[in-house]
Amino acid sequence: MIFEVSTVNLINILFIAAGVGICGLNLLEVRSLKHFDEKLKSWFQMFFGTIIIYITMHLARQLMDGMSGSGVTIALKTVTFIEVLSAVFIAYMMSRIVLQTAMPDDDTKKLLLIMQVLVGVHTALLVGGIFGDFIYYFDAQNVYNRGSLYILSNLCPLAMLSIDVFVLLHCRRSLSRRIKIAFWSYILAPIAAIVIQSFSYGIQFIILATVSAAVFMFLAIIGDQNEKYERQRAESSRIETELSLASNIQADMLPNIFPAFPERGEFDIYGSMTPAKEVGGDFYDFFLIDDDHLGLVMADVSGKGVPAALFMMISKILVQNYAMTGRSPKEVLEAVNTQICANNREEMFVTVWFGILDLESGKLTAANAGHEYPALKQPDGSFELIKDKHGFVIGGMEGMKYREYELRLEKGAMLFLYTDGVAEATNANDELFGTDRMIAALRQGEKGFPRDVVQSVDRAVAEFVKDAPQFDDLTMLCLHFIGKK
Repeated sequence: MIFEVSTVNLINILFIAAGVGICGLNLLEVRSLKHFDEKLKSWFQMFFGTIIIYITMHLARQLMDGMSGSGVTIALKTVTFIEVLSAVFIAYMMSRIVLQTAMPDDDTKKLLLIMQVLVGVHTALLVGGIFGDFIYYFDAQNVYNRGSLYILSNLCPLAMLSIDVFVLLHCRRSLSRRIKIAFWSYILAPIAAIVIQSFSYGIQFIILATVSAAVFMFLAIIGDQNEKYERQRAESSRIETELSLASNIQADMLPNIFPAFPERGEFDIYGSMTPAKEVGGDFYDFFLIDDDHLGLVMADVSGKGVPAALFMMISKILVQNYAMTGRSPKEVLEAVNTQICANNREEMFVTVWFGILDLESGKLTAANAGHEYPALKQPDGSFELIKDKHGFVIGGMEGMKYREYELRLEKGAMLFLYTDGVAEATNANDELFGTDRMIAALRQGEKGFPRDVVQSVDRAVAEFVKDAPQFDDLTMLCLHFIGKK
């Protein structure tokens, strides 16, 4: 087809103006995206920005082509160099987008090194071409002409396209159909435009094809990213629902109705457990073994989250079941250890303090499997740590033996049990709450009921930690021995 020169220029200006406007709108769209891969966002910003520079320089060169004057010559060489160099960076950024989309988690250092070397070599060739006139040059009338080695200006973009083809073929199974169509369209559209352009009189179909394919690719990736985000959000919602349900189940597994035994006047008891995550590994328990004996448990499972919660429930059930058979505290811990060690592939363990209180006499028989020291307050004193002898953790080694010890709780005595989340609570300055602060908090609430004692420690920990994140479960149990009237 034959067009007048003025008509051709007008069509090209319209193509270029449309390309600048479309790329500018997409550049703004990239910046406003919220649920988009940050690396892809950066590469798309540079990609559309460089396309704008490329087609703007192309238009400037066409408008100045053939104009006279030494200043025009310098301007022509400058804009042409920027135009050709921009084409190289467009190809490079396209390859980075393909890599980030198709292989986001793979090691692509070798491919990146090859691409960076290609860009460096190509830039050196373009710089040499300015002085050697072997890639392009302007004659005495400032008319643009291709040099004898003009083909070198296309080697880097072609090499980048070859890398894109390799990556797309290599990752074809992991890419969605939409993404594959978009990438292949971008690769093939300029080739088709060059063929069409060869039958026209100077109309720059390649600019229209490049911009259109780039926008199509961008929209396809946005759609793919949005679908991934929606799937992830749905999955997160499902996990949150399941974790909330697991948290409720775990809370229901622990005694949580107070007063626990309103018909029993020999004691008052209160416990609380605040998990660091949705579900925790700490647990407390108390239960009547018979009319005259109360079982008390405080334990801390290794690890956090769902695995620790499952291990916690198993440990809790085992301790209570063996305790109800009439075994002593040491025998209960030994039986639980044997049962857990028999099938413990994950090599988890649990620290346990277990005691049996005789409600008639106030005698407390207890055994400690690697747990924190209990704190005791007799009626005529204040809270003090009872530094009992620790045995090895439950689940750590088969055949372990544990020692028992006895305490006499006078009428009016209080016993406080806790996990290491209390003493090891950490503030923003990486300071530990410690047992000294815990004892001080206990003494502040020791004239109240068990609930008051637990809440006194809980407030002290919260005031100490403030806004620092909670790394460990916070579990406490307080018993007030009243005795029979």
